[in-house]
Formats: sequence, C-alpha cells, structure tokens
Amino acid sequence: MGLLLLLPLLLPAALQADSSAKCNSKHWHEVNQPEYLSASEGDSIHIPFSFCYPWELDENPNVNIIWRWKHFHGEFIYNMNTHFIHKDFENRLSLSWTRSSRNGSLQISKLRREDECWYFCRVQLTTQRHGRKASQSISGTKLAITRGDPSKTLRSVRTLGIKDNIETPSWIIK
Repeated sequence: MGLLLLLPLLLPAALQADSSAKCNSKHWHEVNQPEYLSASEGDSIHIPFSFCYPWELDENPNVNIIWRWKHFHGEFIYNMNTHFIHKDFENRLSLSWTRSSRNGSLQISKLRREDECWYFCRVQLTTQRHGRKASQSISGTKLAITRGDPSKTLRSVRTLGIKDNIETPSWIIK
C-alpha cells in the first residue's frame, strides 16, 4: 500500500494528474503577457509571458512557443520548433524558456523604431486525451520605442495589466 502512495511522486511531472497549470481566471487555458512595455531605440527588451492549461500533458508534450506581431492574426516572427525567425528580426530575437516551465520571455535586441507595435505569444502543446491544443494571448503586448539618451530612459518599466502569474521584469536602468 505504501508503495502505491509513493508511485505518483516518482512519475514524470508531465504524467501526474495535478501537473497541469490551472488557470486563475475564468478561462480554461490562456497565455498572459504585460499589456504595455517601453524601451529605448537601440536597447534590448524582454517581453515576459506565462501560460496555463487544464489538461494532462502527453508523455511527449512537444510544447511550441510562437510569436506574432502587429495584430492577433499577424505575421509570425518566431517559431521555437522550426527555428524560424522573421527576416526583420534576424540576429535580434531569443527565447528564454525551459521545457518544464510555464513562463519565460522573448528578448528583442537592437530595438528599432519599426519594432513599435503589438506582440502576441502563442503556445501549442500535446495533451493526453485531447491531442494538440493551442492558446494565444488575446490582448498581446504593446511595445513603445522611445528616442533620446538611453542612459536617462527607463528600459522596461511599464507593465500595466500584467497577470499575477508572470514575474514582473525588474530591469529599470543599467
């Protein structure tokens, strides 16, 4: 009997019944991002994201993180699984995320004025009973690019509307 009680502790996290990231909101599954971020032209910024889902993941969940820009159905700028990076972002994008985590960030470096727009994170994963599922941030993140002396401009300061389960970035000034 004691062995049966310990068995769930020995299973991989993806197979445990309580391994799903339960959502705190009214939605069954969602991707959360800050509503607004600002950075100086030429600097770098991290756009944080988190996701939650009600399903038990497959043994091989094949999680894929994808980013779009400009609007909800906008062009893809990044696809983790295919290693795709949009030509406008070559050598400027990187994803900070580990396979066991439900949050991370997209870094955009060498910011340009034309990077100012909306960014949307999409997460795809394979579940045990429901197959492939996808969630995308509905509101996205509005990135504002400021001009001026970078030493006097706040880096990634305003995070209006950020959800509780995203760690708020703490980068203010170099």
